[in-house]
Amino acid sequence: MADPYATLGVPRTASEADIKKAYRKLAKELHPDRNKDNKQATERFSQVTNAYDLLTDKDKRARFDRGEIDGEGNPASPFGFGGAGQGGFRPGPGGGGSPFEADGPDISDIFEGMFGGRAGGGGFSSGFGGFGRKPQPKGANVGYKLNVPFTDAATLSPQRITLADGKTIDLKLPAGLESGFQMRLAGKGQPGPGGVGDGMVTISVQPHRFFTRDGDDVRLDLPITLSEAVLGASVRVPTVEGAVMLTVPAGSTSGKVLRLRGRGFHKKGGTRGDQLVTLMVDLPAGDAALTEFVEGWKDRDKSNPRAAMGV
Repeated sequence: MADPYATLGVPRTASEADIKKAYRKLAKELHPDRNKDNKQATERFSQVTNAYDLLTDKDKRARFDRGEIDGEGNPASPFGFGGAGQGGFRPGPGGGGSPFEADGPDISDIFEGMFGGRAGGGGFSSGFGGFGRKPQPKGANVGYKLNVPFTDAATLSPQRITLADGKTIDLKLPAGLESGFQMRLAGKGQPGPGGVGDGMVTISVQPHRFFTRDGDDVRLDLPITLSEAVLGASVRVPTVEGAVMLTVPAGSTSGKVLRLRGRGFHKKGGTRGDQLVTLMVDLPAGDAALTEFVEGWKDRDKSNPRAAMGV
């Protein structure tokens, strides 16, 4: 079975952040949407995702490091063939001992836990289904693509998905969600001799007509009138959770950024990003009174807003 560390290209000492970084890089390169006619890339994408799932599960990672499970999450061979970090088995003192005497704990405990029987002098109990037998493969995974509206992704609104068998389920979105993220639906794949495979849902966050994403923050360009910019005002602003009131300070110029805290995307740590509102002064076209005022004002306005640029 593949080594998940090698699959992701990280050392065994890699931190969770290193593993996540490596996964993101590979997932972008191998994503099915970018490799529609490349079966090898699709298979590699699945391998990378499985490796990521195993190594980000603290319990499974520890068990793999101890050699208890393989890279697929299945129980490792009880006889230590090629197992990571295992000392292997050796004959008893004088070379005539049992071939199943091991460096370490009593192997009978291992057989009892895995097969429901014990290794005794007469061999294995009937609970052991055959020496050296390979575990039966599970059924194939079934892939799904879920398009999530921008505001639903930001607010983690549950999404309904229809499975291959026609049944529907409500999917709870996780914090830290972004396009390319994969969610595993255990037992929602195809049946096989070793059990049912899983459903693999690939998330695609849809673009919005006026919101954009910047990390965990949401950005918005907000048009305001000249009078609101000069005199200041309280205006309604759209957010991913509905409109709120925002105070525009007097004397605001185009490009000024105001912050609405906690109105962005949910982070894994339990906090949220912000909404960053960029003010855009919208001047009316063909306003005679405004033109007349500016004509009289320009002779009094001696400022140079481009002085910091050296021009």
